[in-house]
Amino acid sequence: MSELFSRNILYWGKEFQENLASKNICILGLGGVGGYTCEMLARAGVGKLTLLDFDTVSTSNINRQIIALQSNVGVKKTKLFEERLKNINPAIEVSSIDDFYSESLTLDFIRFDFVVDAIDSMRSKVHLLETCHKLGVPVISSMGAGNRLDPTALYICDISEIENKNAPFVSNILYQLKKRGIESGITVVASREKPFSQEKISEQERIETKSGEIVEFNKIIPSSTPFVASTAGIFMAYHIIKELSK
Repeated sequence: MSELFSRNILYWGKEFQENLASKNICILGLGGVGGYTCEMLARAGVGKLTLLDFDTVSTSNINRQIIALQSNVGVKKTKLFEERLKNINPAIEVSSIDDFYSESLTLDFIRFDFVVDAIDSMRSKVHLLETCHKLGVPVISSMGAGNRLDPTALYICDISEIENKNAPFVSNILYQLKKRGIESGITVVASREKPFSQEKISEQERIETKSGEIVEFNKIIPSSTPFVASTAGIFMAYHIIKELSK
């Protein structure tokens, strides 16, 4: 392990590297953003990762998701990440939850040192952020990486400091959180770039959770480039490691 993380140790030292091995981080959503967060945390040396995603790899994921290859289309993302993370660090402990996050899913967030919100369903996202905020569990949220091209327009801030509050996805999340009395105290990765898509496409999503709950919603299909989601995921991992170092 000392050789595996030797370059990390040269920067932040052996004591912090050993400390990272005891940390448990939960990542909800293993798409373009969450997948890169997951990868970076494993390469940093975080010892325990709890992963949640209900989906399989599709061909349309290949342009931007680190786990997506032609050879694994149709395979569960949780399964692929379990194998991949063990191949990076054989000592890592990975717990996978192959399910859709909703209010009916009970997770003991208190046991996590950090929670990563890489969910793209608004109702689930709001519930997760409200839950973490109430419990005082550190969380970082992706405020939309779709419909964008420029990774240099990304920045990390508190939700109260988001610059482009009029972007539809962001404004809806902020509105729902404000209704719940939450206007600050949640860290996000946001973008200064105005969202853009050549065409507006939507589809009805119907998901049955492991508990038998039926979740239905109208899903807007965003444009996605290889650059922004990956960078947002790396930003999130960086923020977590920086906070843990304090």
